[in-house]
This record gives sequence, structure tokens and C-alpha cells, in this order.
Amino acid sequence: MKKILNTPIKAEDLAGIQIGDVIYLTGHLVTCRDVAHRRLIERGMELPVDLRGLAIFHAGPIVKKDHERYVMVSIGPTTSMRMEKFEKEFIARTGVKVVIGKGGMGPRTAEACKEHQAIHCVFPGGCAVLAATEVEEIEGVEWMELGMPESLWICRVKEFGPLIVSIDTAGNNLFEINKEVFRERKDRIVAEISREVGFIQ
Repeated sequence: MKKILNTPIKAEDLAGIQIGDVIYLTGHLVTCRDVAHRRLIERGMELPVDLRGLAIFHAGPIVKKDHERYVMVSIGPTTSMRMEKFEKEFIARTGVKVVIGKGGMGPRTAEACKEHQAIHCVFPGGCAVLAATEVEEIEGVEWMELGMPESLWICRVKEFGPLIVSIDTAGNNLFEINKEVFRERKDRIVAEISREVGFIQ
């Protein structure tokens, strides 16, 4: 059964969701990447969007203007780890419940997800045009002076995904767990190969 989160999201909506789960999002999603994070955390500027119970997307979309409305052309994820040094405080200050991007995030984000009952999800790379089809409407935009990729695009989405949960509300981190698993496998394989080719000087 498809798991769909609807905004505004409450802590109880995230209960039972674990790393590795695949979920979808319906409601409001705001693009928010490097400069917006720096403005809030480093410069102390208040965000012009209330993110409580909502989701943000680490993404730099391509948007076109069609008469008086904006239309999403492409919206692919950008690397979430770039926001790692900001995300813990960002989650605490904004009340955002779902953070979406590409790749994993680190221990500070995992701590924030546990403390504030939020999750981080991965949107598959290479699917930016598919993602755009799941944006029903761009309802607004803020901080356009930052340029198209860094602006805050306020989107209404329907079953946006698939989203792979990489950090859950218990602070479990799928990418960090997998690193340990892969490291153990690598060590065993290297040892086996070394035995076979040890005669090579």
C-alpha cells in the first residue's frame, strides 16, 4: 500500500516510518537550498515562508512563465550534504518535517530529526522531469533576487515521489549504516583477492 504524507505533517504522521521506506508527499513543498539556509542561519534573516509542518526540497528547478503563472519544467534534487552544517538549526528554527534531496546527510541532521521528529528523504537522481509532472501548481515564489535555482518556489504537489527515507525520527541514518555494511564487505573481498594475487611482486 502506497504511503502518502499530507501536509501539514505532524510528528504522529511520521511514527512508524523507517529508513528504507518509500513514501510520497501531497500538499506543499518549498524549494530551499544553499543561500536560503545561509540567510536564515548565518545572517539571521527570517524566511518569508512558514515551513511548520511542510516539506523542503534541496533543488534548483527550471521554471517558465506562462502568461501570469509560473510552470515547473524540471525540478531535480541537489546534493543534500552541502546543507549539513545548517540543517540541524534549520529544522529546529523552522519546524519543517520533511527534508528532501540527493544523497544522504550526516550526524547533525540525524540528531535534529530525532529531536524534532522530522525525516530526510532521497528523491532519485535523473528524474527531474518526472518530478515536475507531480507539481500541480506553483503557488508563489520568494527571494527571486537570488536567481531561479536559489529562489523559494512554493509548490502544491500530488503524490510527489518516490521518496526513499534515509533518516527517520529515531535518528537512524540509512547511508551511514550502509557505509559500515559495505566497508565490511570490502575488507573481506580485499582479503580474498590479496590471497589469490599474493604471488605478484
